[in-house]
Amino acid sequence: MAKPNYSFEKRQRELAKKKKKEEKAQRKTMPGAAPGDDAEPGGDNDGVAEPGALGLPETPAKATAKAPDSPPKA
Repeated sequence: MAKPNYSFEKRQRELAKKKKKEEKAQRKTMPGAAPGDDAEPGGDNDGVAEPGALGLPETPAKATAKAPDSPPKA
């Protein structure tokens, strides 16, 4: 059985940490960047297209008001 190469694993962790730190520093220096905005410009990460983007009509918001209750019968 092969012996695990711990120094390689450690180096990979260090490189990943360094890359993450550099990306964070770059995000801080970019003007107008919203926190958590990792998406590319013009795209969204949720994978859901907006209704107008597909040529479909937008559906109106549903009314949340209840109908008035009828007065109690005597």
